[in-house]
Amino acid sequence: MSHSPRGNALRESLEAGEVSLGVLDNTYNPTVVELYATMGLDFVWIDLEHGGPSPWDAGQLEGLLRAVEGTDAELLVRVPDSDPTLVRKALDAGVRNVFLPRVGSAAELRAAVRAGRFEYDGEPGRRGMASPRAGRWGLTDDYVPSEDESVVVGVTVETEDALDDLEAILEVPELGFVFIGPLDLSVSLGHPGEFDHEEVEEAVETIRSAAVEADVPVGGLGFGMNDVNRKAGNGYQLLNIGTTTGALQSSVTGWLDDYDHG
Repeated sequence: MSHSPRGNALRESLEAGEVSLGVLDNTYNPTVVELYATMGLDFVWIDLEHGGPSPWDAGQLEGLLRAVEGTDAELLVRVPDSDPTLVRKALDAGVRNVFLPRVGSAAELRAAVRAGRFEYDGEPGRRGMASPRAGRWGLTDDYVPSEDESVVVGVTVETEDALDDLEAILEVPELGFVFIGPLDLSVSLGHPGEFDHEEVEEAVETIRSAAVEADVPVGGLGFGMNDVNRKAGNGYQLLNIGTTTGALQSSVTGWLDDYDHG
């Protein structure tokens, strides 16, 4: 018995020029991820750079992936490094959308993107042949071509080095998206935490406009829904609208504030 390969709704949305909305879940709990997926979010961001399980723990990833199966939501998994081996490990576990942090050059990015493909820019890719979960343990028809057609590898531009190499980064073949990281950019540019500093805002706009011009999808953080709506109308296609802890804090604080002590 063979199985059809699984598509990637997020990739289809990016290629169609549509806007996708998601939430950063920092509980790493499959039930919470499943709830988000049921609510109709386009993606759930799982961050393995700043927290969560080990990126090598495929079992943990599998539990989170199963939480979105059968829904229209996708996982967006940020690995802690651009190591090509990490990219391959995440994809073999069944992740469709890998998100690279702190890439410093186009050469580093190209190596990571190539690691996620069997064929790359007219040359052999660096994806490993195996029968992993991504291919339903060898039961999926057309595993190799379906993987190359469904996987997305995106990158965060959040360092001065990446900013300096921006033109070459945007030319990397098969780059899925560029995510603008204003918080880490503020650190790299010498204004830690001041993401509204003029120099940081100028860098953000440089990245956004260059990516739009290069026809590379742009992702970013939404600081409240007014900001989300503004960015969605200004070329952003991938927007994180909040976090689990932020949603809980807002709701619970609101409940407590509304409590009538009698």
